Amino acid sequence: MIWTRIWQAISDMPQDIRGGVPTHWITAGNGPRQALLIHCSLGHAGGWSRMVAALDDVITAIAYDLPGHGRSADWDGVSDIQGVSTAMAADLLDHAGQGPADIIGHSFGGTVAIRLAVERPDLVRSLVLIEPVFFAVAVQDRPALQVQDDAHMRAYREALRAGDRMAAARAFTSVWGDGRGWDRLPPAQQQAMAARIHLIDAGAPAIYGDCAGILSGGKLAAITCPVLLIRGGDSPEAIAAINDGLARRIPQAQQAAIAGAGHMAPITHPAEVAEVARTFLQGVPIT
Repeated sequence: MIWTRIWQAISDMPQDIRGGVPTHWITAGNGPRQALLIHCSLGHAGGWSRMVAALDDVITAIAYDLPGHGRSADWDGVSDIQGVSTAMAADLLDHAGQGPADIIGHSFGGTVAIRLAVERPDLVRSLVLIEPVFFAVAVQDRPALQVQDDAHMRAYREALRAGDRMAAARAFTSVWGDGRGWDRLPPAQQQAMAARIHLIDAGAPAIYGDCAGILSGGKLAAITCPVLLIRGGDSPEAIAAINDGLARRIPQAQQAAIAGAGHMAPITHPAEVAEVARTFLQGVPIT
């Protein structure tokens, strides 16, 4: 089975320095389109397996582990984690040497994909942005929308300040998890999320504060490649505000919603997300 072959590839995942970081990645799929997949915070490259399986005939994908995730090196604790993640993505594509690629990013990975399109448009043929958590867009467009201060995020921050990483992970995933509920997650997964929970705040200067200046100087309007913005039909209101705001700023952007899905749509609804992505990609010329 394709799904089995993808997971077998994980054991042979390559490692090398990309963007100055020891990086692990997976290559999967047999399609004609080169693609780069960028996962969400607290995730890893293997999380794309079922979605890649559904697109096996369309894409040949590189999926890499972000800093501090999977088997890539830890985040150094001081650098702009989004900027480092973007440099890793660019370096992976430069080494692949196959021209522009279709970039598929989820959540924080979606914000990395946007930054890659701004900083290295030569590497980007199209963007598929699944629930990109570029909260600065929502803050700018809808200041009254509580994107940082809802009860769940307050509980997350309080637990993190108290040094209770497990409680912080529980609070965070109550909104941004896959809907199973914390107590239904395997203990090993709970522990892995708690160990990485500090990486959520690592991305805040970029996704809340726009430290890269992506919202200034017409940078989003300069993205000329086709863009698909996907959200879950049951996702938080902030995601719809972000996607609407990006669609207004990016010339060739279109939107889609996955009924019944939440923030982790590529994990919980991989076939549905893949089908929407397939239809979109079929309309984007390879050359």
